Amino acid sequence: MPRSVPLRRTLATLLLSCALLVGTTACGDSGDSAGGNATSASAAADPSAASPSASAAEQRLAKTRFVANAGLAAGATYQWIVKPYRAGTFKKGAEGRRFALVKAGLAGGFAYNRLRAAAENAKGDPLLSKAVAPLTAGIESLKDLGTKLRKGEAGEGDVGAFESVIDSIKSAGEDAGAEVKDKVPSTSQLSG
Repeated sequence: MPRSVPLRRTLATLLLSCALLVGTTACGDSGDSAGGNATSASAAADPSAASPSASAAEQRLAKTRFVANAGLAAGATYQWIVKPYRAGTFKKGAEGRRFALVKAGLAGGFAYNRLRAAAENAKGDPLLSKAVAPLTAGIESLKDLGTKLRKGEAGEGDVGAFESVIDSIKSAGEDAGAEVKDKVPSTSQLSG
């Protein structure tokens, strides 16, 4: 019977791999021709077929995605940029400085990416779109701050820029009925 244990492990690994593959395929972008379903394809082909309830559902989905992306950006910014900066971890000679700077650099890039995604999501809701549109220049100004953080060249103004943009996004979301709460991403989400 010693052979059944490796066989069970192999079977479990195979099943888990298949489940992950199916899960990631199901979560993929349905906008491509291979992954889209027949209903969305027919609705895209015939605009008169789209119902008002479909538009409302798309707006709710846009708000949900906005809240998720903005929340991840806010959580990453606070956890790995603002909090260590205020604790003095970025100062020369501080214990754990190098690791904190690398994480801050990754968090900066991640936050910029999620903020851009949130701004794109906001376009799906008219009220949210109007609230977020003026903030796109602020989001773009964060583009190179991740690299600056990682190199240890960021100062109080750079950290303040992240805080300011995050606060503006939260405020715009709240004004449009999409309250953003900080959601700290895992370190694996930051790197990949």
